[in-house]
Amino acid sequence: MVDYLETQNAVAAICDFSPLRHVRDWFENQTANLLKDIPLYQIDAHNIVPVWHTSPKREVGARTLRPKIHKVLSDFMTDFHDLEQNTNIPSSNDACTEPDWKACENYLKLDEAVVSVCDINPPGADAGMKRFQSFINGKIHGLRDFDTSRNDPNFSDVCSNMSPYINHGQVSFQRLALSTRALKRHPNGTAAFIEEGIIRRELSDNYIYYTPQHYDSLLGAAEWARDSLQLHASDSREYLYTTSQLEQSMTHDDLWNAAQLQLVQDGTMHGFLRMYWAKKILEWTASPELALRTGLYFNDRYALDGNDPNGFVGVAWSVMGIHDMGWKERAIFGKIRFMNYAGCKRKFKIAPFVARYPPAAKNALKAGGVIAEFTKPRGGKKRKT
Repeated sequence: MVDYLETQNAVAAICDFSPLRHVRDWFENQTANLLKDIPLYQIDAHNIVPVWHTSPKREVGARTLRPKIHKVLSDFMTDFHDLEQNTNIPSSNDACTEPDWKACENYLKLDEAVVSVCDINPPGADAGMKRFQSFINGKIHGLRDFDTSRNDPNFSDVCSNMSPYINHGQVSFQRLALSTRALKRHPNGTAAFIEEGIIRRELSDNYIYYTPQHYDSLLGAAEWARDSLQLHASDSREYLYTTSQLEQSMTHDDLWNAAQLQLVQDGTMHGFLRMYWAKKILEWTASPELALRTGLYFNDRYALDGNDPNGFVGVAWSVMGIHDMGWKERAIFGKIRFMNYAGCKRKFKIAPFVARYPPAAKNALKAGGVIAEFTKPRGGKKRKT
């Protein structure tokens, strides 16, 4: 980068901020190598309130971060200025060359085994904003029902499904929050949407930023959670699956299989199911360390919003209780919050969701499981006998 800045006679360098370890290492390396007369500025466009400004420490949870963000949110969540043209850019593009896309592809080391999901999740800012407009203006579900129905995976259009666009910088959540507030409709849905998009998302950055070396290991957990997991690490497990079996959705649990298939086939997973999915990995693998590693591997390999603070924290919340509290102690989980199939069954209809991913039930039966029954509502009156 230094050579490029010199050839361009640059007076400054500006880069995005990410709290992830590899990005921070890159930033430190660039800072060390830059010429003394070229400053390097880092902009936290990933958060509305810069993570280092919100809090000087790792927060316990949303309840401690929320008031700190609300205290300064109005200073940062302002309308974007119109982009002013840079008159110093030469009008001629003679110096430009056609990008070497093959070299870019080789540099990225793409995993060709992961199927493309661009037909389901078309990339780009225009596609992202089109999806967002459908969410906030939906006559059925969408923002209107976000506060009451977002935890039901059968209603996929209740959620905005904007995470991939936000993660890759194609759409800013600040723009989404401003647009949602400007509607002045569905106040409960708006409040819930902004809570998740600002408080919960920026809480994830807070954890990663202040746990730089251990956010992806059990060393990042609170002491109570780490001790509890280690105490029950050798507990007997009714089911034990290999990483390959899990990756191929070959478990006895049709709901878990469907969630894994959704991740692999669609590049996304419903938020409520992600919690259940990760907790079952803890229950069905040999150790908490392996469970955390497996959940992060699947999430980063297949999810469009993988390799992101929110993804790390989503798995860490489920497996090692990040931002959660201790619960009644039980086998394997210790004091980590427990979730099971029966609990999901009480919250939503499992069978319709499983039916969207046909191999899920078939694989569950092969593994000796019992699948949820998909019963259609009966019509008409009962015949008298």
